[in-house]
Amino acid sequence: MASRVEMKSATLAAAQARNVSSSFNKYPVLKSLGLQEVNPGVFNGKWFGSGELLPSYNPTTGEVIAHTQAGTLEEYDQVVKAMDAAKPQWAEMPIPLRGEVVRKIGEALRQKKDELGYLVSLEMGKALSEGKGEVQEAIDICDFAVGLSRTLAGQVLPSERPGHFMMERYNPLKGHVGIISAFNFPCAVFFWNAAISMVCGNAHVWKGADTTSLVTVACTRIIQEVLEKEKLPGALSSMIQGPGPIIGDAIARDPRMELVSFTGSTKVGRQVGSIVSDRFGKRILELGGNNAMVVMEDAQLNLALRAAVFAAVGTAGQRCTTLRRLYVQESIYDQFVSSLINAYKSVKVGDPLQDGILCGPLHSAASVEGFKAGVKRAQEEGGKLLIGGKTLDNLGGHFVEPTVFEISSEAKCVKEELFCPILYVMKVKDLDQAIALNNDVPQGLSSSLFTTNQAAIFKWTGALGSDCGIVNVNIGTSGAEIGGAFGGEKETGGGRESGSDAWKQYMRRTTCTINYSNNLPLAQGVVFDV
Repeated sequence: MASRVEMKSATLAAAQARNVSSSFNKYPVLKSLGLQEVNPGVFNGKWFGSGELLPSYNPTTGEVIAHTQAGTLEEYDQVVKAMDAAKPQWAEMPIPLRGEVVRKIGEALRQKKDELGYLVSLEMGKALSEGKGEVQEAIDICDFAVGLSRTLAGQVLPSERPGHFMMERYNPLKGHVGIISAFNFPCAVFFWNAAISMVCGNAHVWKGADTTSLVTVACTRIIQEVLEKEKLPGALSSMIQGPGPIIGDAIARDPRMELVSFTGSTKVGRQVGSIVSDRFGKRILELGGNNAMVVMEDAQLNLALRAAVFAAVGTAGQRCTTLRRLYVQESIYDQFVSSLINAYKSVKVGDPLQDGILCGPLHSAASVEGFKAGVKRAQEEGGKLLIGGKTLDNLGGHFVEPTVFEISSEAKCVKEELFCPILYVMKVKDLDQAIALNNDVPQGLSSSLFTTNQAAIFKWTGALGSDCGIVNVNIGTSGAEIGGAFGGEKETGGGRESGSDAWKQYMRRTTCTINYSNNLPLAQGVVFDV
């Protein structure tokens, strides 16, 4: 339930936006998530915001769902000051108790899974099963973080000096964590960072994508309710919406943000990484992907076919792990591509909230323009259109046809990422050529090999195999379990989030040497007597 402060802020915002209409009342689920027609877009324990109004569109219809009032630079500073005040209490809390709070956040997400999953699909445009799956991913990472809260540990190290004890300790960061996330996973990527960071003892501020501000507000409200019940400062999980060149830039430049986690394009990520590195901050960059699948003649072709279609078409091609390059061994090329085109003909495009729809809309009108430019360029570079290639204006939103081009691996467009459902198919002679082509792009996120040959599997995953951060066998390029670290190499940024030992990035490692003797021996046998 909204507090008086929240209602007052929203009322003021609504008064400023009295000429702005929306389709808010068409979606009762929004009220169940605590959303309003105009939502304050800043939270530091209190809700406020006096910046510009950010409309959230339904990409299926083009209608405005609701609005969020962004924050200003002055309000950003208020947020960070509240985080400064909240941090010591949280950092000193025993780690298992922090884990218990994150467990309760996971339980709160479970209770709102259907509603929040619906909102993800409504505002972003992905199929409803994918929207709910994204919330499940957020729940899973909370569970993972709870386990970490009982197992986070440094090492005990042997000392060469008698009467000395050495160990590593991991403590919370001295500063804060800034999280900047993208529109395509407006819920899960935030929790990849937030759940782990909170267990590690940090406060964070989140700037979600402007076009998915409602998901950002709804997730923050869920966390707020848990923190308030636990009598903890809401500023531990702060939020501010606003234009990336203003608020995102402020987070990147702020020395109080010891770690900045950025998910987005390589172009913007290069700028963020440079700014953060220049001030000696820590950074996690999750940038572009231009992912390849290799299908060998000994593969289980039915599995490869299903994997290729979902990886290329799911989320309308708007995953960083979307399949964009398909390399098929020449002996089975014609057979496999023919089956692929037949499978594409069965893909239903439409309202992602309806049953049976596999491909929803692109997220924005700009994305549609990017699709059209991608089709034109592929044709100009000699690509043969096998299926698709058109916009579906008759459906009323940002819909396009899932598209396949047969093209030369030498085409320049093959080496660039497109964030839409365009797939390039190419022949390869053998695994060595496939590995070379897989690696011959600037990006290095996800890759997949379909084979039943053991030697090929270990070559693909070995030192001279795929150079990606995610190297799959007999599964597609998209989708990842939270237990493994997620991220890639080269222009993908080198960052790792979610599982494995990614938690170490959110902590400050110290090597501790304790002398419990009555002597003062020096290391390496150095003698210094006074």
